[in-house]
Amino acid sequence: MTVAAQSFSSRPIAAVARGVALPLVLLLVWQAWASTLPANTRAPSPAQVARAFETLAIGGGLVGATLQSLGRVMLGFLIALVLGVSLGVLMGSSRRVSRNLDPIVEGFRPIAPMAILPIAILWFGAGTPAALSIVAYAAFFPLLLNTIHGVSRVDRKLLQAARTMGLPLHARILRVVLPAALPSIMLGARLAMGVAWTAIIAAELAVGAKSGGGSSGGLGQMMFVFYAYSIDLNNIVVCMIVVGVVALLIDRLFRVAERRLMPWRI
Repeated sequence: MTVAAQSFSSRPIAAVARGVALPLVLLLVWQAWASTLPANTRAPSPAQVARAFETLAIGGGLVGATLQSLGRVMLGFLIALVLGVSLGVLMGSSRRVSRNLDPIVEGFRPIAPMAILPIAILWFGAGTPAALSIVAYAAFFPLLLNTIHGVSRVDRKLLQAARTMGLPLHARILRVVLPAALPSIMLGARLAMGVAWTAIIAAELAVGAKSGGGSSGGLGQMMFVFYAYSIDLNNIVVCMIVVGVVALLIDRLFRVAERRLMPWRI
């Protein structure tokens, strides 16, 4: 093996080592601090959190709750994707439409997703539909604004060339506008998914959403149960870690999708 090949093969190992070093140091510091506390303390420690994770994972409750939350996020995100991109293309393509709708969009955008929770509960009940509405609302605005930004900056020469070639409106949108605006749309989708994942946890905490007549209400509901009924901080920390890890994995998947869909930006 050449020196260059050895250097190339060692790069992933070095990258993994750099990514693991800081979390490992923080865990060691956390465990050292926890070992100085009284034995009957409620403060979580890495060892207790690891045992709690094993118990929750083996029992299946943690996996079921995670899948429940992910399902809601995906469905709410898809609703926001369709509505946000469609309206964004319309507003980005037409100044008249943008001038008329922009005050409405900017009037609703500062309203936090959790602020509409009482209305969502009144309209949809304390269940999955209310949680989906919160997720879709949270993810809608990043998608809308980034789509408007991308569409409004499409090179007009490309559109003129498409018209000259006789392409109808729907073909110009599919073949010219959307591909040219794809970097902005992907950025909006990445931001929207992060906001959606945050919103579903908060919605499940507040709504206490349960679907399927008593099945798991998601990670947010699980955290609420551990807080309200058992005050089990170790289990709560397990849920927090899962929330963070899932968010990291989702973000990495979006980065992979960006490289596949837009290889020229690598």
